[in-house]
Amino acid sequence: MPQLDTSTWFVTIVSMILTLYILFQSKITNHTFYLNPSHKDMKPIAHFTPWEKKWTKIYLPLSLPQH
Repeated sequence: MPQLDTSTWFVTIVSMILTLYILFQSKITNHTFYLNPSHKDMKPIAHFTPWEKKWTKIYLPLSLPQH
């Protein structure tokens, strides 16, 4: 049974890692990042809806009693 030649594995793996690194770096450099992100004002907005003041119940068609 012939032996598996592993002498080129190191070069193959190193070149693959280098290629992936270059590809990821080129993809990351295409993105624009903001230098100073501004903070949004996080005040709660008051919504006045009629169902907040009274209790409501939703009846599903399958939960109704059988006739």
